[in-house]
Amino acid sequence: MLVLILSVVVLLVIGGCVCVFWAARGDAPRWARGVARATLLGSELARSSNRNSRSRQNGGDDASSVGND
Repeated sequence: MLVLILSVVVLLVIGGCVCVFWAARGDAPRWARGVARATLLGSELARSSNRNSRSRQNGGDDASSVGND
């Protein structure tokens, strides 16, 4: 069951990446541009949550990670 869920998640991620690439080319239909926008938004949310968790682990001082991104 877990393998099935992970497979679906991987397929959704791959589909989102394909839609981002397709939309970047400029000839994607409206639904693909929407999927691309949602994929990019999810990516930004994941990146910001990762940054927040790293800053909490560092005691709130994020100066040590400046320039490491």
